[in-house]
Amino acid sequence: LSKNKEIIVLTGVRRCGKSVLLHYILQKNKEENYYLNFDDDRLATFVLADFQLLQETFIELFGPQKTYYFDEIQNIEGWERFVRRLYNSGNKIYITGSNATLFSEELGTRLTGRHIELTIFPFSFYEFVNYQIPNFSIKKQFSTMEIGQLKSIFNQYIELGGFPEYVKYQQVDYLQSLYESIIYKDIVARYKISNPKLIRELVFYLASNCSKETTYNALRKLLGLGSATTVSNYCQYLSNSFLCFFVNRYDRSVKSQIQSPKKVYFIDHVLAKIVGFRFSDDKGRILENIVFIELRRRGFEVFYHKVKKECDFVIRQNQQVISVIQVCYSFEGEKTKQREIDGLLEALEHHQLMEGFILTAYDEEEIVMGKHKIIILPVWKWLLSLLKVGTG
Repeated sequence: LSKNKEIIVLTGVRRCGKSVLLHYILQKNKEENYYLNFDDDRLATFVLADFQLLQETFIELFGPQKTYYFDEIQNIEGWERFVRRLYNSGNKIYITGSNATLFSEELGTRLTGRHIELTIFPFSFYEFVNYQIPNFSIKKQFSTMEIGQLKSIFNQYIELGGFPEYVKYQQVDYLQSLYESIIYKDIVARYKISNPKLIRELVFYLASNCSKETTYNALRKLLGLGSATTVSNYCQYLSNSFLCFFVNRYDRSVKSQIQSPKKVYFIDHVLAKIVGFRFSDDKGRILENIVFIELRRRGFEVFYHKVKKECDFVIRQNQQVISVIQVCYSFEGEKTKQREIDGLLEALEHHQLMEGFILTAYDEEEIVMGKHKIIILPVWKWLLSLLKVGTG
């Protein structure tokens, strides 16, 4: 990253590890002194004009350097002008931010073609395993003892989620504090929301119905608002803050996608459990949320399929559908298994694919049905898989 001249932008939800990665990069570089965290309360009155004084202070304290590190820089209105000036003067810049509009607005308008974006997520299951078993390496085959150990660690992952500090200390207050910071710093303050109670009610409902379909009009009625556009804006704010994501039904028509009901997923299933109500009672929905976040982490576009039957995930890469995935906790009986298979087969036919996946907590087998192959895998094994397009 240090060898190219582009601005390096690390973005993602608060406390997912951006600052840790930034400090790691800083420590690896020869020039490491020009650093400032704009999330510090003491900088609450910092404005665009203060950047000049900041630069003078850096030079006074540390001498001339060409590398700058700015944490949560989106807190300062107009920051992109200063960063562009630094860039045009031949400096190397690393920045972090907790809002997706960092790219579509500020970076998109003033720094187009001058930056490389890296989205950081909370711990993946692979990273969670490495936290428990340092230097863990993925293999095609695991021993009986390793399988038992990995199943146990996956059960811990379901209970603890992926936020590093929560995994380490397991304090519920930490996640509640994180949620408050996202709501008030990244949404209410940034977008000047006059009634924070509506945002909190919206998040509570979405967290309680994670991985289910909803519509802006249904949410409008729930919140007692007069306009579905307001709800759409609120949902966009939540998405921009990386708190939750809204998934469209797959359709060749972009208009139909936009108008379709949305399925909602949260950045972390344990955070959703803390924020919502009874989400933890439905293990299938937890697994589905874990799979969705992993697909996003791997850089795929994600949709859901619904014609006569349903399939949880349609995965697209480079404008082409490459895989479909169904998720359920277990096959409680033949009727459940047949429903999951039927939904997957319809999606395979619809998208002209030969092979699809059903991910469960424990099941593993392969089924050939006519020209189609259905691969049934435990979610933990799929999360560690490097074998298939659409899975790794």
